Amino acid sequence: MNADQVAALRVLLAPTGWLDRTRYFARTLRDCSRTPQGLLVVGTPDDEPWHMTAHLADEARLARLPELSPTLVRWSPPPGAPAHLRVGLDRLAAAGRRETLLVVSPQAASEELLERVSDVRRAGATIFSLDRGDPELDALAHEALAVPEGTAPLSFDAAQHLVSAAAGDSPPPAGRRTGPVPGGSSLRSRLAQLLNTVSGPPPGSGD
Repeated sequence: MNADQVAALRVLLAPTGWLDRTRYFARTLRDCSRTPQGLLVVGTPDDEPWHMTAHLADEARLARLPELSPTLVRWSPPPGAPAHLRVGLDRLAAAGRRETLLVVSPQAASEELLERVSDVRRAGATIFSLDRGDPELDALAHEALAVPEGTAPLSFDAAQHLVSAAAGDSPPPAGRRTGPVPGGSSLRSRLAQLLNTVSGPPPGSGD
């Protein structure tokens, strides 16, 4: 990440507080995810969080955190889909106390989704919600991050990128500097990639 990108990122995010909010949400999610395959991710029937699930899976692999590896829960998985893509809503009914549910909902949650989230919470699982500012869904969540429509400078999709990147990033212990995980990348470099996605690469950076 070069100086121009650092400056641009600070201009974009520092006044808004988005970097701090997404980092806090992501690190709390990471701290609460203790069981391999116990991080469940669900969206709405019309908008399944494929990309966020994939990004979290990448972060879990790069950071060597199997407990962060997500399970995408689908509303209507097609017959014959690969095993990791045919996990249905029955998985929510089986969720337990040591598991975490992340709800990614760019629209207001339906009554059915709210009921299922409520059931998972009553079973003892920890609930996280990334949404547009849904009072009913946020009331069920232990932690919620609302990204209202028209929020600048980052979109709902970009917020998912920020949360995923921060979830896989671990600060070194106080007073100690450590190198990156082999084969991985720092939050700083991943945010540079995100900045390129949101605002385009800086002049002279490549094709």
